[in-house]
Amino acid sequence: MDRLDNTARPYAWGSTTAIPDLLGTPPTGEPRAELWMGAHPGAPSRVDRGDGPHALSDTIAADPEGELGTAAVRRFGPRLPFLLKVLAAAAPLSLQVHPDLAQARDGFAAEEERGIPLDAPDRNYKDANHKPELICALTPFNGFCGFRDPAATADLLAALDVDSLKPYVDLLHAHPEADALREVLTAVLTADRAVMAETVAQAADAAERLAEEDGPHRDAYAAYADVARHFPGDPGVIAAMLLNHVCLQPGEALYLGAGVPHAYLDGLGVEIMANSDNVLRCGLTPKHVDVPELLRVVRFESGDPGVLRPEADAAGEEVYETPIDEFRLSRYVLAPGAEAGAVLPSGAAQILLCTAGSAVLRDAEGAELRLDRGQSVFVRADERIALHGEATVFRATVVA
Repeated sequence: MDRLDNTARPYAWGSTTAIPDLLGTPPTGEPRAELWMGAHPGAPSRVDRGDGPHALSDTIAADPEGELGTAAVRRFGPRLPFLLKVLAAAAPLSLQVHPDLAQARDGFAAEEERGIPLDAPDRNYKDANHKPELICALTPFNGFCGFRDPAATADLLAALDVDSLKPYVDLLHAHPEADALREVLTAVLTADRAVMAETVAQAADAAERLAEEDGPHRDAYAAYADVARHFPGDPGVIAAMLLNHVCLQPGEALYLGAGVPHAYLDGLGVEIMANSDNVLRCGLTPKHVDVPELLRVVRFESGDPGVLRPEADAAGEEVYETPIDEFRLSRYVLAPGAEAGAVLPSGAAQILLCTAGSAVLRDAEGAELRLDRGQSVFVRADERIALHGEATVFRATVVA
């Protein structure tokens, strides 16, 4: 068991208080947006096995099979295939999608062949991997996820009563679903910026007014008005109006697969993703938006955002089921006085994060480590660990 020393990323949209509160440290006044736990080269966690702190990535590289497990190395290579985070949003993140594995490989190869530097602002593909992700709420957590049914979106836009939105309303009524969504998103992102800025301003004013009324889209209108205050004139405000507005309650989660447009708005959550930095942006950002590549990656399908709730097994592990193998997120809600505690499966590396209370981790030799709120540990593949105490502990690993 290795206690992790983790890096907090100071992105501008981050909360100044949520992660310090989780860690029990005083806020500095600077944003703390994400706390990274893992071996991502951008900010690997650090471990100390008695010879000073080392990056977890270096520890794994020295003995991949011992640290990760033979089966995991065979399937995913000699690296930890996931990144675990605590995400603390106080302002909206960019509206974005992620490519699937084939798209990422092709896009990365094409940009490498064209000689685009990895740190170039117009670079889309930083690596050749996909980036599915799961966000689990620790507090009420707001976001946009996936396309709303086009007919319902047409009604939402029509109620704004903005003349320049009426062609989009007609398109959403007149075409098959995929064509309708593609045509409207394309029109929004390629419109004259000055004209679109005026449309956004009028739509934001109307959304703020409708948010005060008792209608079916009241919460969504409030979210769109708030986004427009953060990004005045941004076409992404109208693009976001095509999406479902979701408010997760603590313990609920969303899985974001390839091609699903989404944006996180505010709240504290545990996020896990495949190790990748590939993002195609739709808006709500000053960064590069590559419209043709974005339209190639987006899946123009509407549907329910699919809020996940954990399913508990006989051993008390509450699992958030997802369709990919690079990561598996679950949690244990430990009750006081349980003599046996919870015995964790072994065979693959895992990261444990305590988000409430305190847990005691005990290995097969009886060695113990206390895990308090906000603390995390890395567990080697061959270690068998039991949890005790009164705590909520998230477990991140791979699918066996």
